[in-house]
Amino acid sequence: MKSIQRVLLVFAAVILLLPSFLVTASQNSNSSTSSEEVVQGAGVVSAKDEVVYARLGATGDKQEIYVVNVLDVEQAGTITDYGTYTSLKNLTDMSPLEQTGDAVEVAAPKGKFYYQGNMNDAALPWNISVSYLLDGKEIAPEDLAGAEGHVQIKIETSSNEEVDEVFFQNYLLQVSLSLDTKIFRSIQAPDGVIANAGKNQQVTFTVMPEKHANLLVEADAAGFELDGIDITAIPSSMSIDAPDLDGMTEDMGALTNAIGEVHEGVGELLNGVHELNDGMKELHSGSEEYKNGISTIHHSSSELVNASGSIAQALDTLHASLDGGMDESGLGDLNQLVTGLSQIAGGLRETATGLGTLQENYAKAHTALQSAMAAIPEQAISEADIQQLYGSGADPAVVERLVETYAAAQTAKGTYSAVKAGLDAVDGVLGQVRASLAEMANQLDAMSQGLAASQGEADAAAASFVQLQEGIKLLSTNYKEFHAGLVEYTGGISQLSSSYEEMHSGLGALSEGTAEFENGIGKLHDGTDELYASTKDLPDQMKDEADRMMAEFDKSDFEPVSYVSPKNTTINTVQFVFKTEGIKIPEVEETEAPEEAKAGFWDRFANLFKGWF
Repeated sequence: MKSIQRVLLVFAAVILLLPSFLVTASQNSNSSTSSEEVVQGAGVVSAKDEVVYARLGATGDKQEIYVVNVLDVEQAGTITDYGTYTSLKNLTDMSPLEQTGDAVEVAAPKGKFYYQGNMNDAALPWNISVSYLLDGKEIAPEDLAGAEGHVQIKIETSSNEEVDEVFFQNYLLQVSLSLDTKIFRSIQAPDGVIANAGKNQQVTFTVMPEKHANLLVEADAAGFELDGIDITAIPSSMSIDAPDLDGMTEDMGALTNAIGEVHEGVGELLNGVHELNDGMKELHSGSEEYKNGISTIHHSSSELVNASGSIAQALDTLHASLDGGMDESGLGDLNQLVTGLSQIAGGLRETATGLGTLQENYAKAHTALQSAMAAIPEQAISEADIQQLYGSGADPAVVERLVETYAAAQTAKGTYSAVKAGLDAVDGVLGQVRASLAEMANQLDAMSQGLAASQGEADAAAASFVQLQEGIKLLSTNYKEFHAGLVEYTGGISQLSSSYEEMHSGLGALSEGTAEFENGIGKLHDGTDELYASTKDLPDQMKDEADRMMAEFDKSDFEPVSYVSPKNTTINTVQFVFKTEGIKIPEVEETEAPEEAKAGFWDRFANLFKGWF
């Protein structure tokens, strides 16, 4: 009875295990049948993706490269892919991969088919170099583990000329580091973006296509450890929308129009300064004539005063000699008196002639001065105008001199206006004096003629002598007053000549200042002309530059190519994923007691029957 129970238990166990063996056999049979069906025809691949993985050393040196190929099989069958691989691995099923040269064949079912190919001898499209500094001194990665101090991590990327530049020209790199905040403090990345990621801070850099990069991360570290640097490269195939530049171009258009208006305003200023400069030249020229005329009058005044003094002295002497009366012996000298009177009359006429020359020279000088003063502009320049002139860009020193000379010119014009009435009256006074002298000369001639006519008659001569005596007395007295006025007038002419020299020098400096200012405004006008010429097309230039930059970074028309072999077609995407070796503090190995081996399924199943047989 006992043996029958044991047989029944074994039989029951066999019945329980038999279905699993039958199912496995059925699956293997179906798989074999499926593989045979795939091999019978040629497969069709509609698209292929390549993901290139590279394991780099801590300094960026290449250590291992493998490519995961993703084939989108549209029709099951035997497919051929290309690549120079050192080893292959099917990541989809158990179908064998056959490699002949650079051709890889496999019987692939419909759908996604994955396989891996190692190619450690291949070159990457980018040269990547990583260096480390501790407290300013370069240090090897293995020596940096566990270190404390200020750490700098420098990452350099550049084009590898051994590889097709299509990847360098069209791919952007993203470089990222994950820094544990328990280890790193005061993290800085001048060209990167720092973001919090849990207990870590993520530092990310982006390198645009066709750009070499020098990236820097620095921080204060305590017990340095680094998981490694992640680098991904993907095609920059995003489409960049054209920016809306209408508002900016409108503003730039307004700016260029304003610059044009400034240029026109400076042109008008230049014309005004040119007119001012011409007026100052005329003023200086007229002032030169006036100065010369006054100088001539001043130098001839001494001769006029001396001649007038001689006449006054002669009249005084004649008056003194006539005061003594006339006796019979004196009448004999009447002839000499007649001659003396004629000489005095002649002297007065010469004086009148000299005054005529003086009057003519003064009139010319006065006319020149009037023209010069009229050339000074009437328009007043306000303090606001002067400040605007300082802000126009002209040389401040030139503007300062111009303001000073403008003030001097206005002062001169104001002074001239104040004394103009007196200067205008001089011509009339000189005319009156000339007329008086001529009348005196005529009276003396009349006296002389009367004495000459009465020389034969004593009574008549005596009467004429009395009249002569009174006339000479009056004439001598009046002439003294005239002579004193003439001396005062010539003294004023001398003072005017002396003071006008200084004024004329100021007008000369003013003329030079306006000429220099015109030259400065001319240069300013040239500058605004150049500025306007360079900015008038600025809105169009901005649009052209924006289009150029968009064309440079817009890689939306990029057609992907295979990294592993140019024979591969229908490439959909190619991506690169690199990671540098981490820097870790070595762990101390601990000896552990060996664990007791756990019983497997068959062991546990066999234990059920121990002691039964």
